[in-house]
Amino acid sequence: MNLEQNYTDLIKSEAKRLGFLSCGISKAEFLEEEAPRLERWLNQNMQGEMNYMENHFDKRLDPTKLVPDAKSVVSLLLNYFPSEEQNSDSYKISKYAYGTDYHFVIKDKLKHLLHFIEEEIGEVHGRAFVDSAPVLDKAWAAKSGLGWVGKHSNLLTQQVGSFYFIAELVIDLDLEYDTPVTDHCGSCTACIDACPTQAIVEPYKVDGSKCISYFTIELKNEIPSNMQGQFDDWMFGCDVCQDVCPWNRFSKSHKEPLFNPNPELLSMSKKDWEEITESVFQSLFRKSPVKRTKFSGLKRNIDFLNRLDD
Repeated sequence: MNLEQNYTDLIKSEAKRLGFLSCGISKAEFLEEEAPRLERWLNQNMQGEMNYMENHFDKRLDPTKLVPDAKSVVSLLLNYFPSEEQNSDSYKISKYAYGTDYHFVIKDKLKHLLHFIEEEIGEVHGRAFVDSAPVLDKAWAAKSGLGWVGKHSNLLTQQVGSFYFIAELVIDLDLEYDTPVTDHCGSCTACIDACPTQAIVEPYKVDGSKCISYFTIELKNEIPSNMQGQFDDWMFGCDVCQDVCPWNRFSKSHKEPLFNPNPELLSMSKKDWEEITESVFQSLFRKSPVKRTKFSGLKRNIDFLNRLDD
């Protein structure tokens, strides 16, 4: 066995021990296919008010601009599919936000993995990325064979669907590289047909500025009135395109205790949400991704949905 293969096996084995669903590795190089696609998407203003998407264009496409002498991108998946879901008479929260903010959970695991690599292999330089820097997570995960990017633009795998987080380690170490898998969406258009706001404008292309997640999380101003009646009770994020995807019938519950929801969150009714106070919000979402929208943002979303129920 050559050294690269030995190191690769070590890293993948430790990733599994840390609880990651899977680990794939690709060569750190310019993402040639993604460059024109990203440029077109930005030129069509599909980022809406997410102006940060326009920044660091080169860094998004080239990991060697983030980590000098980078050789490998280690992509990792962490399952978040819950064993229980919210009460059916409730305004809805995207499943990824049920428990502790994934940034904290995954960053800790990545630090452990980088430390393990340094201990076992020697001086290796690298950086951990969890959806918080200009890195095209799904493109790297697909390049490293962890799945294919589906028509809803999420990463999909035949074994477990799409309810998982994607993270990376970019390191200056040569490893054995994985190869991409084939697309298995076929002629299915379930996600396109089900999207409440028609944000999937064509297969594999999502207009971010039309997505319910954008309106309920990213948008800082009032939600446009022409969106009334289209939110399907989602107050934070949206899972519709994933919920209807046939591959997600293979989703299995996660085993990460930090992703378990506060039981109160699962049992709250629409009325409870409409009457939520700031102190309840703070205690319910103390370390949650929902804090990103702030109490005022969540109230805005609930009020927007509540107007339809009156």
